[in-house]
Amino acid sequence: MSTTVNAGARLDRLPISSFHYRIFWLIGAGMFFDGYDLYVAGSVLAATIQTKFSTLPQNLQFLSLTFVGMTLGALVTGFLGDRYGRRFTYQINLLVFGLASLAAAFAQNMEQLIVCRFVQGLGLGAEIVVGYSTLTEFVPPKTRGRWLALMVFLVVAGFPATALLGYLIIPTFGWRPMFIIAGVGSLIVWYLRKKLPESPRWLEAKGRHQEAEALMQSIEKEVAAGATLPAPAAPSATPQLDAMAMLKPPILQRMIVGSWVLITINTLIFGFVIFLPQFFLREGLTISKSLGYTVVLAVGSLVGCALGAWSSDTIGRRWSIIGASIVTIVSGWIYAQFNAGSDPAIVLSVGFVLIVAIYVQTALLFGVYTPELFPTEIRLRANGICNTLGRLATVFSPFVVGALMVHYKLPGVIALMIGLVVVQIIVVWFWGIEPAKRRLEELETSPDGLRSGRTSSAPST
Repeated sequence: MSTTVNAGARLDRLPISSFHYRIFWLIGAGMFFDGYDLYVAGSVLAATIQTKFSTLPQNLQFLSLTFVGMTLGALVTGFLGDRYGRRFTYQINLLVFGLASLAAAFAQNMEQLIVCRFVQGLGLGAEIVVGYSTLTEFVPPKTRGRWLALMVFLVVAGFPATALLGYLIIPTFGWRPMFIIAGVGSLIVWYLRKKLPESPRWLEAKGRHQEAEALMQSIEKEVAAGATLPAPAAPSATPQLDAMAMLKPPILQRMIVGSWVLITINTLIFGFVIFLPQFFLREGLTISKSLGYTVVLAVGSLVGCALGAWSSDTIGRRWSIIGASIVTIVSGWIYAQFNAGSDPAIVLSVGFVLIVAIYVQTALLFGVYTPELFPTEIRLRANGICNTLGRLATVFSPFVVGALMVHYKLPGVIALMIGLVVVQIIVVWFWGIEPAKRRLEELETSPDGLRSGRTSSAPST
């Protein structure tokens, strides 16, 4: 048997079939509950502080330790995923945050809830690294951006889901059922996800050629269903890379881009979006009205992800990121001029545009752009390090945002966000690459294309 499986080219030339949809939903179901569990903090913390279960400093500690857990989870998972495989790592992290969510529902005081949240964070940080990277290795280049952005759509759907459920449940039943929903749902998906196959690209990169070949033949047989498949592209002479490659050009530039954009988008989400209910409460709104405002703005997150899914392949990753960043700056500055006591139509309209712009970036930066930047051998490690730095920023941002809220209110928070986005535009403009419609193996073996944004023809799907 040949030692070259050519798994990447064989996967890339497959027509879209039930196989791809099954992979998408097996990964996506877990990612939805990851998003649900992540965004539940906004509604829960608004309720705990109103009922005197917590104080503002404890809420900030809750958020900070969530991000500490996510930081550690992202870092450890990157190395485990490249060492032991995508499937194994995915199952472990889903089990961790599912059980921790159930434990959180029965916390007797805020200190116990904070501990449970730290453990949840370990699973949450792991899920977001391995989920996007795994799907990246299965879907074809022509529509890869759309598939990955739709995965972010599922994650972000946790935002309106928690906002709506919080609006319906919390005023009557309290915040505990919110964690029960997350825990039960996660454990159901954990059981179903036993059917998720390993990545053939990873198996081949690890030298496990017989397993990769057997899995590829099984996938091809399922997809072909008796028809003749297109011929795959010739195998690429991919260089073998180790972790030290992350410290040398051209991977080093990609690490800088990936790290900064994730620092920025994490701070936008967890320094602004998560705090929306508390911003509104500080302006004098009731808990019900605050959560109602949040539900309306949360719809913008889904619109932003859908727009990101369309633009990622149509316009390209790089220009979509820059364009959405500019809209974020403009709408953010306008939004800072108002408060929750202003005309609700103006507050919600400008806020809606701002949320859409933030979530176009969310779709592209979390799900599409960063996982594409790195070769298979180090994809999870490099992506994990970028996510670790992004999460590390959010360990401190709740305290920074809390101080800005006290001394400068919403305009101070918006000023911080705008500053980060301006630097993001500069970094992506000068060092950003364009992976749209390019094979992953081409991105690994074409140094001249790293900064030129050159595209190549992709197999038809």
